[in-house]
Amino acid sequence: MSTAVTSGSAARPSLSTWMMAFRPKTLSAAVAPVLVGTALAYARGHGRVLPALAALVGALLIQIGTNLTNDYYDFKKGADTAERVGPTRVTQSGLIAPDAVLRAAVLSFALAMAVGVYLVAIAGWPILVAGLLSVACGYAYTGGPYPLGYHGLGDLFVFVFFGLVAVAGTYFVEAGALAAPALVAAVPVGALGTAILAVNNLRDVSTDAKAGKRTLVVRLGVPSGRAEYVAMLGLAFVTPLVFWVAGWASAPVLVAWLAIPAAVPPLRRVLKEGGAALNPALGETARLQIVFSVLFAVGLLLGR
Repeated sequence: MSTAVTSGSAARPSLSTWMMAFRPKTLSAAVAPVLVGTALAYARGHGRVLPALAALVGALLIQIGTNLTNDYYDFKKGADTAERVGPTRVTQSGLIAPDAVLRAAVLSFALAMAVGVYLVAIAGWPILVAGLLSVACGYAYTGGPYPLGYHGLGDLFVFVFFGLVAVAGTYFVEAGALAAPALVAAVPVGALGTAILAVNNLRDVSTDAKAGKRTLVVRLGVPSGRAEYVAMLGLAFVTPLVFWVAGWASAPVLVAWLAIPAAVPPLRRVLKEGGAALNPALGETARLQIVFSVLFAVGLLLGR
């Protein structure tokens, strides 16, 4: 385990240091579901600007809170050490004091809940339940008595909350009701978000195993982690075809397949590389999620 960083050992962090703590490359996981859910709502004649913006702000705050919690607890539990091969983590590196990171995480979740008050007011108790569960699981991803990420449940958390719940919830606050296409539209978003996590877990498999962080890759091995990545990409790209075949959208929805070239570079890295060599694949997979989601959203609007 790395040497502990005391709460007063870090100098007053700059804005750029806090931005590093927020992990901007991961925020695509918050933007993508709102984009797709809103596009589907507009395609079906239910789009509303203010609920969409509130959903986006809330999703970003939950993502940032989850990232900060992860930064804090991975350091405290010994998963982030001097052996780390990924991007710099502000707590482990001493750039921001641990207590400050934890306070920022709590503030981010609190602000997300404040935004949620408006969404609950316009959409009712289902959004209250979804919001509270999202915040609770965002904290429990690495915090609490049974951290999800340390027991192989992180992938399920990402798929459910940054896929199904986020897309369907965005659609619900705009349409006032849930529809089957909203749940299906959530699948590629959740799948690509899970693919980002799979790359992270493949890269960190050695240090995670030493720290007792039992991710799916640690539990099942690197080949299974690579298979998961391939499966998530496949699941994402088959969804536009499902929309077309089901009659929920016309052929323009297949424009999402224009994102396939963006999937090739990270796929090659994941199938061949390991450790620090996978760092570029994280950013590439995050870009793939955004590119796919934008194209899928455009396809939904054109194919309505």
